[in-house]
Amino acid sequence: MAGITLRFATAEDAGILLALVRELAIFEKAPDAVLATEDDFRRHGFGPEPRFEALLAFVGERPAGFALFFPNFSTWLGKPGLFLEDIFVSEWARKLGVGRRLMARLAAIAVERGWSRLDFSVLHWNPARGFYHRLGFRHLEEWLPYRAEGDALLALARQDRSP
Repeated sequence: MAGITLRFATAEDAGILLALVRELAIFEKAPDAVLATEDDFRRHGFGPEPRFEALLAFVGERPAGFALFFPNFSTWLGKPGLFLEDIFVSEWARKLGVGRRLMARLAAIAVERGWSRLDFSVLHWNPARGFYHRLGFRHLEEWLPYRAEGDALLALARQDRSP
């Protein structure tokens, strides 16, 4: 099998990134949930104010996976960290070391930049949880994720009384 290569995504990779995100949505049992477009990725990842970075993984010339991330910040440590929004390896490329290479590169990026940690969330049913434990990640059982989106976000925003 051909070797695994990683590189940062560029604006020209928006189509590859979107295709992999759609594969991820199918894996997560939400095939119709992806509303993002190639233009969204180009605008928000590669425009004047990039909101994320992405690594692409290839086996030979074939796209095999991605990791999309951005900085977060720890008020307790007083340092940025790396928040991994999504990581995905195409089914055909699993067990080839692609996920391990992506995670190791993300850790190296955090260390190179002087960032304090690498955070991400995993669906409770995802079989990759064992993989993350083997890499040394720990499940933060005391933390529960919360989110406001759609109508709930709009309703809360309407309560804002700022001038």
